[in-house]
Amino acid sequence: MEQKFKALIVWLILNGKTERALEMLAEHYGVEVPKLKVGLPKGRKKKALGCYSAKNKTISVLNSDTLKDPFIILHEFYHHLRTALDKKHKGTEKYADEFSKEFIQAYKSMVR
Repeated sequence: MEQKFKALIVWLILNGKTERALEMLAEHYGVEVPKLKVGLPKGRKKKALGCYSAKNKTISVLNSDTLKDPFIILHEFYHHLRTALDKKHKGTEKYADEFSKEFIQAYKSMVR
């Protein structure tokens, strides 16, 4: 069940249904749905493809193409999740990457 859920989330993001994927993730983990915004906040690194603002509970992505990038969306959702569950700790980049990779691996194994 968990693998199917993870694969579905990746499929939704790849197919431009990112807001639906975030709704399902938030429901699954029992947290508020983060806002989603195209365009990074001022002062962000130019190389960044996405970021999470705990203050605004917003996932910001570089451009509309990034909305279909499961790795970026899931990475930033992990920061949202960690912030929602533990106000002091946003989670490390390493764990955010691992979170994303788990979902993508589930998708790849379902596609095979």
